[in-house]
Amino acid sequence: MSKILFVMTGVDYWTLADGTRHPTGYWAEEVVAPYTAFKAAGHEIVVATPGGVAPTVDKGSLAPEVNGGQEGAAAIAAVLDAATELQQPIRLADVDLADYDAVYYPGGHGPMEDLAVNAESGALLNATLASGKPLGVVCHAPAALLATAADGNSPFAGYRVTGFTNAEETQAGFADKAKWLLQDQLVDLGVDFREGEPWAAHIEVDRTLYTGQNPASSAPLAAELVKALG
Repeated sequence: MSKILFVMTGVDYWTLADGTRHPTGYWAEEVVAPYTAFKAAGHEIVVATPGGVAPTVDKGSLAPEVNGGQEGAAAIAAVLDAATELQQPIRLADVDLADYDAVYYPGGHGPMEDLAVNAESGALLNATLASGKPLGVVCHAPAALLATAADGNSPFAGYRVTGFTNAEETQAGFADKAKWLLQDQLVDLGVDFREGEPWAAHIEVDRTLYTGQNPASSAPLAAELVKALG
């Protein structure tokens, strides 16, 4: 059995370019699909957030239309309700990487607000990359990579990475409302950004870094991490 750290957003909003706060948090599928896969493989999960606050689910991610219908939405909600780890997170500042075999960052717009500028998260990402332990990051969570360039240079530069694309943000209706777009910022960081078809599952594996483009990518990404953990 391995111990996997979920690093999750601690906010329930995303500040748009006009200063308004869009209600958000984490995206349900990006937590539920890996959570279910890791638990089925017998692994232990610990959740960490900035300040140790219980993470908030983006209510939009619980809707039937993004979960294959009412039955799927109910199943997603049931997993979240039963996941006690989400109700009792530890403080990100208290994380000791030596305690974990892998690290996973789910998305949602929340990480664009807090993890993108969180130095503790940035240091953890850099340490995880250097350790050779599997690191999974999906959808908007690659925003956290922006906090890894403390001296202007990120150790993630040159890695093949995917994440929520400009095309997807446009189709979601936020591209013209956002302060910045994730794909643009990752390119500026120096990563080798790879883009798949909008909304289709697409993952990139480069050494020990596993990234997924969108919610549909979270299940195949989790499957790859399970294989990596043996």
